[in-house]
Amino acid sequence: MFDDAELHDRTPEISVVIPMHNEEGSVGKLYERLCAVLEANYPSFEIIFVDDASCDRTYQRLTDIAAGDARVTVIKLKRNFGQTPALAAGFDYARGDIIVSMDGDLQHDPADLPALIAPIHAGYDLASGWRHKRVDNLVLRRIPSRIANWLMAKLSGVNLHDFGTTFKAYRRDTIKRIRLYGELHRFIPALASWNGARIIEVPIRNVQREEGRSHYGISRTFHVLFDLLTVRFLLKYVTRPLHFFGMPGLLALFIGLSIWCVLGTKKLVFGGDVFTVHAPWMMMGTLLILAGIQLFSTGLVAELLARTYFESQGQPIYTIEKVVHYPSARPPTSATVLRN
Repeated sequence: MFDDAELHDRTPEISVVIPMHNEEGSVGKLYERLCAVLEANYPSFEIIFVDDASCDRTYQRLTDIAAGDARVTVIKLKRNFGQTPALAAGFDYARGDIIVSMDGDLQHDPADLPALIAPIHAGYDLASGWRHKRVDNLVLRRIPSRIANWLMAKLSGVNLHDFGTTFKAYRRDTIKRIRLYGELHRFIPALASWNGARIIEVPIRNVQREEGRSHYGISRTFHVLFDLLTVRFLLKYVTRPLHFFGMPGLLALFIGLSIWCVLGTKKLVFGGDVFTVHAPWMMMGTLLILAGIQLFSTGLVAELLARTYFESQGQPIYTIEKVVHYPSARPPTSATVLRN
């Protein structure tokens, strides 16, 4: 039997964070399968569902589950912020020593949880799922995904085959140290490696959705490319932005001044109308000088902003409407959910 105060106060071994958006058809099955695996393998756990402003009955079904199980917490966001902010909200509320993130559409098999969590117990800081046998559409999903993953591995320096899956396990202090912005959740391994995290890749099953339809399409590939450039900058230059802007700035300034020096020397030595004969070169030299000064100035301003960022308190990228948790709710004898 569980004591209510003990169940609520003690730190769970495992926290499972699941962002949900219009997944009412999968809520019951996901909860049942999760509980079956967690109860069989771990003495204490919590499940945190983050409802990202669903338009269907997802939130209602989640609150029904939370009312009957104190191990379940439901976070409802005020509007549809997206997957990264939803994960960030769940990570902030998670109390477990090991935190697992996964999708709510049943494409991640809860039976793979022990395989993901085991490396954390073995000393790794992050275990990332690898869908080594994809069941997605070849042209629309698998080929773009393979290209994107190759680029991510090369530019981030983290040798993973699958950056895109949400199914990952983290040591608590590893994920709590990472601030998520934009759509950077798929780059968590790269951001964690910057802090020295030990990372391992674990093969997981990839299954077709049982309910609903995918919220992602081919257009997401372009978003990934933009985020990839952002992460590359963050990993290499976030603490020294002047190195990023300063080098091209100095190069442009040097070339521009060199052009002006050559033209000025020619004017002094040979005379003549330099502006009429070499107007394009003079314009190019002037533009390069101005561009060099602007780039160098941008680097200096970025240095000040970087220091302000690292010295200030980070602000959440989400707004919570309410948090639903019932400390006095008793765990069910079997993971069953009213299907109404």
